[in-house]
Parts: sequence; structure tokens; C-alpha cells
Amino acid sequence: MISITRKLALVAGIGLALASVSYTPPAAAQVVVGVGINVAPPPPRYEAVPRPRRGWVWVPGYWQWNPGWRRHVWVGGHWEHARPGYRWYPGVWTQGRDGWRWRDGYWGR
Repeated sequence: MISITRKLALVAGIGLALASVSYTPPAAAQVVVGVGINVAPPPPRYEAVPRPRRGWVWVPGYWQWNPGWRRHVWVGGHWEHARPGYRWYPGVWTQGRDGWRWRDGYWGR
């Protein structure tokens, strides 16, 4: 005969197992948080663009603000899978009333 404690543990374990199997995470939402900084980004670095690769698009490097270091750090370019019918628009720094803002690159038609 199984004790009540063991039965509860067994039921709880089965419940957790089923919950983890049947759990469907919600669709990922894109959240954009903009913070103006008063430090202009340095000029872009020269980066040798590799030869084209079929099915891939070269995304150029950019300066990213690192609040912990309180300075910009360079993020090197990388390859992205091409999206048929779309074009890659690189990220850009813009200056406004509240300082400099970064707009991420994106795929657009």
C-alpha cells in the first residue's frame, strides 16, 4: 500500500511532467527601449567586407553603448541568412534633443 505522501508526490511529479510537455510559450514580442545618451558614437571602423556568400547577407559592425563601461564598444560585422523579398537596413545612430539614440537594423521590403 502506497502512503498518502508518496501518492501526492507521484501526482505532483506527473502534473509537472505534463505541464512541461504541454506548455507553449507565448509568441515573442519585440520590445524597443530607447535611452538617449550624451556621448556621440565614434566614427565607424573600417571593416573589410568578406566576399559575397550565396544565401547570406553581410551585416556591418557598429558602435554599441555599454552603460557599465560608460563608453561605446565595437560590435563586429557578421553574416545573416538572407530573407527572400527583403533587404537589410543597417542600424543607425541619430542625434536628438535628449542625446544620441540607436535604432537597430532590420529587414524591410
